[in-house]
Amino acid sequence: MYLYSEIKQIHLEITQKCQASCPMCDRNMNGSGLNPHINLAELTLSDCENIFNKPLISQLNSMYMCGNLGDPIIANDTLSVFEYFRNTNNKIWLGMNTNGGARSSDWWRNLADILGARGVVTFSIDGLEDTNHIYRQNVIWSNIIKNAKSFIAAGGRAKWDFLIFDHNQHQLEQAEFLSKKLGFEKFVAKKTGRFLYANTAKKDEHISYNKNDKFSIKKPKDEYTNNSLKKQDNIINKYKSMDNYYDQTLIQCKVKDEGSLFITAEGLAFPCCWTAGRMYKWWHKDPTIEQIWNFIEEIGGKEKLNAKNGLENVFKTGIFENIERSWSKKNCSDGKLKVCSMKCGIGFDPFGDQFK
Repeated sequence: MYLYSEIKQIHLEITQKCQASCPMCDRNMNGSGLNPHINLAELTLSDCENIFNKPLISQLNSMYMCGNLGDPIIANDTLSVFEYFRNTNNKIWLGMNTNGGARSSDWWRNLADILGARGVVTFSIDGLEDTNHIYRQNVIWSNIIKNAKSFIAAGGRAKWDFLIFDHNQHQLEQAEFLSKKLGFEKFVAKKTGRFLYANTAKKDEHISYNKNDKFSIKKPKDEYTNNSLKKQDNIINKYKSMDNYYDQTLIQCKVKDEGSLFITAEGLAFPCCWTAGRMYKWWHKDPTIEQIWNFIEEIGGKEKLNAKNGLENVFKTGIFENIERSWSKKNCSDGKLKVCSMKCGIGFDPFGDQFK
């Protein structure tokens, strides 16, 4: 897939902890409780110093914190880790995706100072004061605005990402106006690809929970529907099923082209957040039923992926080559890694179509 010496970008999940309970996030069960398969792992500054030595950081173009299961503002050592990367490579681009609803104003001013002009924070704000909390459960609007103001006033570069749902689509124009007023550099309206079931069937709503209350998150109206979801019927007509499409599609790996590597909050190295994201699906009683575990067990278990024991050693396991070789298998039952077909298959790209 790529060599250790060819890594140019790090996607870092520094923690599995988060104060939010977004109903379509894998860290919780439709908003109703914590995913039973995760242990709220978190990386320390010492962990990151072990994983990312200075020669590696010096070869990087960028590092950004996001991930599958947590929010980087909750981690204890987020500022220290950013500072370590910045002090090691003053040209590296640094970034972070966050719900923005935690930490003090001083913390945000310090972050702005560390990131400087070569960095950005993407605030995921899905509506205004009366709607953001519908999806971003437990995130307090006043905290987001206070923190964004503190960060921007201190010279921080900020972007606003807005996931479009039925309940907030009427606020797009107003939210974009507010983003400019507050000093955000960019406002991005995202046509979410989340309205797929685990079996990749389409759905018009997602049943969610807030404590004991059941409610529905509904897909936006047609003009804001993700283009891949619109053409899914055509793909099924052509291939007879989505599974047949996944069996047959060619794969154009997004992270291979970028030289990007994903590190989980446990310190495990994967090509991307999507491959890592198949490890702990909460709806499985036994999460190792997922196909990615076949690749993990083939190299001797997940401890072999632990970059705390040396990132170069993970490359020596051959897992990256094994994943790439699987793409030439005749179908997913024969060993072609299905998540690669789902996320990087040619002709169906809900992720990329969020931005179109």
